[in-house]
Amino acid sequence: MSILSPSEINQKAIEIGTAKANLTIPRMLILGALAGAFIAAAGIGAVLATKYGGKLAGACVFPAGLAMVVVAGSELFTGNSLMLAAYLDHKISLGGLLRNWAFVLFGNLLGALFVTIIASASGVLDIASDSLVATATAKVDLTFYEALFRGILCNFLVCIAVWMSFAANSVAGKILAVFFPVMLFVLCGFEHSVANLFYVPAGIFAGADITIADFILHNLLPVVLGNLIGGALLVSAAYYFTVKKTPA
Repeated sequence: MSILSPSEINQKAIEIGTAKANLTIPRMLILGALAGAFIAAAGIGAVLATKYGGKLAGACVFPAGLAMVVVAGSELFTGNSLMLAAYLDHKISLGGLLRNWAFVLFGNLLGALFVTIIASASGVLDIASDSLVATATAKVDLTFYEALFRGILCNFLVCIAVWMSFAANSVAGKILAVFFPVMLFVLCGFEHSVANLFYVPAGIFAGADITIADFILHNLLPVVLGNLIGGALLVSAAYYFTVKKTPA
């Protein structure tokens, strides 16, 4: 089955970004919460897979989260970095772009926390409590620039995954498109802001000595900034200016 060309993918990204900017706030929050829940569920699976099979096993399980986002349909902050193309094409305003990013990230937070709280209370994560504490502590112990650069690298790969999924015309094609880039970022230890909305709270619930301020200032803030640079600039803007079809 044929796939879209890069210029066709760019046009699709513009159309999708325009539609996303026009969502109502309730829809952004609900769809954002679903995406946050999908990523947190994938995080749970990755934690358990790592416990039983090692880091590569966990890296191979985590792509299920983005697969659910892409196929089922939801709003993921990191993937929505690709909306920059719609702004560059003058289809949406800067306010509309920032509005989507803000409300979708908040929705992601709600969904990820909901799943994390339930999973922690259920005891399913007890077997991996030590590793959860270690992971959360390591994330907040990163320097600002370490977190920023890992965030850039992470969302470069995540947005390449979403970009490639736009090219596919089948469910299987979309799932295959997202698998390898996401597996790669997990294996390399890069930083994904929405995934961290699961990993750090889960570590706190498991006993990590981390405050909310620690999480926000030492991890979430630099990682969010890095994710935007990696996705919006290095993928969305890079492709917009290089593959966009110009009028004849």
